[in-house]
Amino acid sequence: MIGRTRAVTAVALSFALALPVVAASTASAAPQSSALPAAASPAPAAPADVASPLQLPRPTGEYGVGSSVFHLVDRSRTDPWKPGAGARELMLTLHYPAARPRPGRPAPYATTEETALLVKGLGIEAAVPAAQLSATRTNSRPDARPARGSHPLIVLSPGFGVSRYTLTNLAEDLASRGYVVASLDHAYESYGISVPGGRTLTCLACDAVGDGGVSGSVVTATRAKDVSFVLDRLTGRHPIWRYADMIDKRRIGMAGHSIGGASAATAMVEDRRVGAGINMDGAFWDALPAGGLGGRPFMMLGTDEHRPGGEDKTWDRTWPTLGGWKRWLSVAGSEHFSFSDSPAIEEHFGLPRPPLPARRAIGITRTYVAAFFDEHLRGIPQPVLAGPTAGNPEVRFENP
Repeated sequence: MIGRTRAVTAVALSFALALPVVAASTASAAPQSSALPAAASPAPAAPADVASPLQLPRPTGEYGVGSSVFHLVDRSRTDPWKPGAGARELMLTLHYPAARPRPGRPAPYATTEETALLVKGLGIEAAVPAAQLSATRTNSRPDARPARGSHPLIVLSPGFGVSRYTLTNLAEDLASRGYVVASLDHAYESYGISVPGGRTLTCLACDAVGDGGVSGSVVTATRAKDVSFVLDRLTGRHPIWRYADMIDKRRIGMAGHSIGGASAATAMVEDRRVGAGINMDGAFWDALPAGGLGGRPFMMLGTDEHRPGGEDKTWDRTWPTLGGWKRWLSVAGSEHFSFSDSPAIEEHFGLPRPPLPARRAIGITRTYVAAFFDEHLRGIPQPVLAGPTAGNPEVRFENP
């Protein structure tokens, strides 16, 4: 990546592959990012047309998309990264199926404060102006009127070091297909999270996790508790959202990128309400119990580094313990950040890109994530999950 330090790269690989961290002596350890990466062998970058904002790819489902943002405080817990804060804070964006809204201003992508901290942390502020990144156009309308009916709930958790907005294209697509999607920002685990009162929470965990420091298992355990708290607030007796009755609390799934994907498995162990999970290219930091996930389905979707016998051994160790329906898929030409908004961002700003084109990276992620939840939360068989297909030649089914 342009201007990316050796320390950032080392810690990024450690979270993707569960490798020891080897940081540059001149730079402090930095978190893994799930946006704006460099490919290991990048394709030539086309000149960026940044005169106009990036438009996220349009959702593929039949519904319009609404969105609402919430600030949550769990006063039953002390934040592990800032005990003096007194409580654990979360930011939550809900994307949901909406009646086709009238034309209007789309929901914001991110605040400029958030994107400024992101691009500065990654050392790419010269290539990606923060104001232009924050002006990215979404496909959802703030607080739009919801569609009728009862809909499954999916929780999304981002990679370490970045925020929930880096999974916006996936969240909007799932909402357009009829899911309520809860994207979480975990306090002090990203470069910057804007919270009410003009405050910005920065990545205290980035200094704590790393070589000789706190284990990534602290992150996954903390995120599992975050998920349970959010489920309580969305599906409990006094929900925070006025449209909460559109959530079918019997059908809940979770997907995440990188350590957010590892957290999906941990959350399933800790909370039986999460009925299906996906890990997108994240090393597992927790061994599953003897009973695995209790027969609940799980899918691993990743790069070639996560192939059987590949660089990350945690997928090999975890695979036999997944007792229920399971899939292990590798995507040729992808890299760690292909499963987020990063492909669209890289293409727009002319950053180095992996061999897999942005359109295919986004399309494959959307197709397989939606198919998994359609089959396991809706009970609709999905042929694309049965084996290789001519339409998706990049996707390899691993059967170790």
